[in-house]
Amino acid sequence: MKIVVVGAGDVGKYLCKVLSEDGHSVTLIEAEDETITEVEENLDIRVVKGNGASAKFLMQASAQNADYVLAMTQFDQLNIVACAIASKLGARKTIARVHDMVYSDVSAFNYRKNFNIDILINPEALTAVELAKHIRNPARFVVEEFARGQIELQEIEISENAEALGRPLKELKLPSGIKIGYVESNGVLTVPTADTVLNAGDKVTVLGAPESLSKNAHIFSEALSEQSARVVLYGATETSVALVRRLSHSRFKVRVIDPDIKKCRTMAETFPEITVINGSATSLRLLEEEQIGNADYFVACTKDDEENVMTCLQAKKLGAKNVELVVNKSDYEQVIQNISSFLNITAAASPRKTSVAEIKKYITDKHYTVAGSLKNGDIEFIEIKVESDSWGEGKKLYELNLPPATIIAAIVDEQLNAKVPGAPDIINASDRLIVILEKKNVPQVVDMFLEK
Repeated sequence: MKIVVVGAGDVGKYLCKVLSEDGHSVTLIEAEDETITEVEENLDIRVVKGNGASAKFLMQASAQNADYVLAMTQFDQLNIVACAIASKLGARKTIARVHDMVYSDVSAFNYRKNFNIDILINPEALTAVELAKHIRNPARFVVEEFARGQIELQEIEISENAEALGRPLKELKLPSGIKIGYVESNGVLTVPTADTVLNAGDKVTVLGAPESLSKNAHIFSEALSEQSARVVLYGATETSVALVRRLSHSRFKVRVIDPDIKKCRTMAETFPEITVINGSATSLRLLEEEQIGNADYFVACTKDDEENVMTCLQAKKLGAKNVELVVNKSDYEQVIQNISSFLNITAAASPRKTSVAEIKKYITDKHYTVAGSLKNGDIEFIEIKVESDSWGEGKKLYELNLPPATIIAAIVDEQLNAKVPGAPDIINASDRLIVILEKKNVPQVVDMFLEK
């Protein structure tokens, strides 16, 4: 496919590399001579020197004929303008990278819709989703997230004394918004019925909003009853802000440490329910005074990778149960991955890698995207956009007559609000459906939601 990338920062450069290696025709728009030289020496792509928010340079890059225009600079406004212009010129789809969460908030103004941008990507928010996954679900076998973390899939093993043990599913009375997708018993995966009885050692695949799943996980395993967690974040960065939002539940006791007093004040004003400490986590004395050794999670979120590694090591030495960190520099990603088990690092997340992984889900010439898989790829998670005048538009879930073992796990509306649907829920045009199904049934299901 023909892809135009605007901006060759860490994310943009890596994106160009990955897409060109995947066989796509990539054109980069970049203004800095030094960066252009580096790209031309290392990547087999076309480069246009200029301003990516200019129609002139977008046309030179053939954005009007592009399948995708991906605006990846560090400036939100430039990315939004570049995508808006590219869309007007004729680009099939546009994706803009944004840092400020105001652009993702549709309560006052829908920037994505009004600027005709298909997808907004927030690297810091995606990184926070990855880090929060481990904090929220420490004992799950499998955790997948959909709709930017609004819906989770968890695999839970039925324990000996679970409430669900030996009872048919119809007696469990699960809250609305929670759905059991599959049951694996003795290695055999099945879609359960109301009369399915769960036995100790069976694994259930459960779908729902993260907080709802956490609250009700004890039904399947007594070891997963809700427990409070003490979380310390170092660095009042965009990632920390996104992570605090994802941990906004009374069971999480959150403290943020940052040496910048202005950032501390802003964080304290934005989140009055958390504790904010002005200081540096590189100071062993401060870590001891703040009893970091008692923390369940210490997460280093600064822009400085060296500080992130060193503070995690200090926190672990003092007794913190789990440490996580953000990796900003591409040169450090492989090194930290190689030594993470040696250093007892629970999770390391890269804004660059999480962003590119998210974007790659949408770079396809098919009418759907693959969001993940289970059981060696035999079962896929796909995302489909419901088209106007399709066979499935306007129908209730129970009217769809889906193939066996096919589950609509989530519906994401135009405002990007996601929910786990029930049988009476209606499928509307422009909804995005997260569907879990056997790979062989993908063409049949996708066809239901394409324009006639």
